[in-house]
Order: sequence, then structure tokens, then C-alpha cells
Amino acid sequence: MTITTGAPLPTSAPAESTAPRTTQRGATPRRFLMCRPEHFEVTYAINPWMDPSKPVDTALAVAQWELLRSTYEVLGHQVDLIDPVEGLPDMVYAANGGVVYAGKAMAARFTYAERQPEGAAYQAWFERAGFRPTIQAASTNEGEGDFLVVGRIILAGTGFRTSVDAHHEVREFFGAPVISLELVDPRYYHLDTALAALDDHTIAYYPPAFSPASNAILRQLFPDAIIATDADAEVLGLNAVSDGHNVVLTDKAVHLHERLRERGFNPVGVDLSELLKGGGSVKCCTLEVRS
Repeated sequence: MTITTGAPLPTSAPAESTAPRTTQRGATPRRFLMCRPEHFEVTYAINPWMDPSKPVDTALAVAQWELLRSTYEVLGHQVDLIDPVEGLPDMVYAANGGVVYAGKAMAARFTYAERQPEGAAYQAWFERAGFRPTIQAASTNEGEGDFLVVGRIILAGTGFRTSVDAHHEVREFFGAPVISLELVDPRYYHLDTALAALDDHTIAYYPPAFSPASNAILRQLFPDAIIATDADAEVLGLNAVSDGHNVVLTDKAVHLHERLRERGFNPVGVDLSELLKGGGSVKCCTLEVRS
């Protein structure tokens, strides 16, 4: 079942026209938090992408991550770093560390024991960075993996990692409308693997990852959304970061690159093939810090 938290569906998303937007896009400088994958490895499996029997090249993962970091900086964005912690190989997926919105920060409370210590590490970083208030989520909540800001609303995923109770908690803490969306395909276990926020009005998403009721909500809120193909989704092409014009995503999602160009966005392809072995790509490595 898909639940919408809060009162009627917000009107900040476009519902007035089904015609694709073709206006010129403008980039907005962003602030990101990232974690260098110095300890990255795959020694357990907590999502369908992880296979401990396949070798991982940590040096290659670091090199690919460094290219992503430098790409953000070349595009004019600020990149802050959180120190990696030995024994927490998934800490590189910084998006899961929490949600930072309107100067407040909520650190994650992870589902799996292997990642649970990351919550305290991210909470400590938020506190040192001066976000007030900073709390750790009371309910199971995997940060921006399942909470994506689109204009004045927050789209929230549930079904695998983040509870519906966490959706209510985020709504109350940040004072923003939260729209709950149910994920149904275990390959797309976080919202940010199945949906990308492109600007304040535009998303791209993969309908088979969502329940019928959630697809109905997405069609109502975003009638001009970009629809990803099977091939786009299967390389985590939707695990992308946009500044409103430049969209950083895997270089393997070639169809999605074409659709983005058609809509006035500038796709910027990067190779994160080694980090894909842990079940993440561009967005997973990137927590947006919204002051």
C-alpha cells in the first residue's frame, strides 16, 4: 500500500500540463558531503548487487570516486568530506548517512547491523558542521537513499530499508510535505536507485520499481517525468545528482543521457563500475547538504 503523509497532494509539482518542459535550464551551486572509499570492499551481501565472491579493486574504487569528486568541483560545487571509518566499507555511500534540510540534520538509523555504526559517525559530522538541531532518527531511516527533495516536497521511499514511521518523523522534524512511495523490486531497494530529482519540477523514474498506487501518484505529480528504460535502470542510471542543469550519472545509461539532452539537461557521465559492486552509484556517494 502506498501512503501519502500530510494533507492533500502538494501543488508545487507540475500538474497543469502534460507537455514536456523545454525551457533553458540553470545550474545552482550545491554543497555535498562525500566519504572516500579507503576501506571499500564487499564481504557481505545486504542487497542484490553485492556478491562477496567477486573481487573488488579498492584502488580502482578510490580512483573512480576521486573523478566523481573532481567532477563536482569542476561544475562549481562545494564538496565536504567525512572521514572514513575502518570496518565500515559501505560508508562511501554517503547519501544514506542522513537528511540535511533547512539547516536541520537527521542522521540515519540503518536496517542492517553491518551499517548501523555509520549513523553515529554522520550525526557527529552534522553536529561539528553546526547544524541545529541535529538528531538521529528514531525509526528505521536510510537518509537520502529514501528521501529526495523536489521543490517544496520530499519524496520518500519505503518497502525495503526505510519505514513509513520514518516518513512521518521526517515530516514533523523538517516541517515539509512528505509523499510516501512504495518500492516493490528488491534490486531498487532505495528510492534513489529508481528515481532521480532533476530540478524543482522534474524527475526521472523507473515505473516497474514502484507499486501501482505509487505509480499513480507519480503520474499525477509529474506528468512530464522522464521515464527510464530497463537498460537505464539496470546500470543504476537513475542514481544521479542534478544541479538543475548538469546531471551527473553513470556513463552506461546511454538512453537516459539522450532523454536528458532532449529536455535541456546536460548529462555528465562518470564510470563508477567498481562501486556498483556494492549496490551504489553517483547519488549513493553524494549527500546534499541544504543549509
